[in-house]
Amino acid sequence: MTALTTPPLKSVRRDSVRPVKRRGSGIAPPWWFAAPALVVYALVMLYPSIVGAGSAFTDWAGVGEQRSFVGLENFRQLVHDDQALGALRNTLLLTIAIVVVQNGLGLLLALGVHTTIKSRMVLRVIFFAPVVVSPVMVSFLWKYVYNPAPDAGLNAVLNAVGLGALRQDWLGDPSLAIWSVAFTVIWQCAGYSMVIFLAGLEGVPQELHESAMVDGASTVARFRHITWPLLAPAVTINVMLSTVGGLTLFTQIIAMTNGGPGYATDTLSTVLYKQAFVYGKFGYSTAVALVLAIFVAAVSFIQIGYLRSRETAA
Repeated sequence: MTALTTPPLKSVRRDSVRPVKRRGSGIAPPWWFAAPALVVYALVMLYPSIVGAGSAFTDWAGVGEQRSFVGLENFRQLVHDDQALGALRNTLLLTIAIVVVQNGLGLLLALGVHTTIKSRMVLRVIFFAPVVVSPVMVSFLWKYVYNPAPDAGLNAVLNAVGLGALRQDWLGDPSLAIWSVAFTVIWQCAGYSMVIFLAGLEGVPQELHESAMVDGASTVARFRHITWPLLAPAVTINVMLSTVGGLTLFTQIIAMTNGGPGYATDTLSTVLYKQAFVYGKFGYSTAVALVLAIFVAAVSFIQIGYLRSRETAA
């Protein structure tokens, strides 16, 4: 028998291998894939927004094509409009309350369900459930809870437990209405903040806590020096989302109080809505919307710069 032999492989010289040239030049393939979506976004969102922004410098009533250029008159009116200035104050108060309380409560809930208790999964579902409910439905639910009648809603509960002296007209009292709305928003959205914080907690290495425990670190010290710095990305996301949500709050206000009593719960979003669709001042409402958009963008850029720097420092 003769042994089968294979011919020796020839070595390939590096300089003999020619690089494959890509056909075409210019925009990279990923941009080509995104181009159709960008075109649709530009036609549906950017173009109408830019054209609509021009109405802020006119006296357009929203009907017909008749309009006159008024320059900065709408913005001057906005500066001297007591209703708009009060709405700005309400917007800031609501935003501060939502950002602080919602994220604080969300963090506490996340820490509570990030344990080994058997009911942790059930508790997560319960705390997150309000998030998936329509804001309109939640608003009408809490509008019934805030019923001013002494035998209905929250007042009935207070009366049943012997705290009838604390009964209030929760949505009819100008000093309480805005905080009642804020509590409703926080009640619904705290579970959303909880989920984001919970995702951050899942990413904290357990070995760091075990090492700190061996060194004798207390629970508070471990949270301060290990957990909190590593939660920086989750804090950034939650603060940004709650801030933008608070500055543009609209649905809950309209459904629960319609800006009342008086103008006690009006926000910039409800003011521009009323000016456009109630009073027919589309030019002025567009000016309010433009100021609100610039304000939200400025606050967001400042926040993202600070929070990102905090992430880097952590």
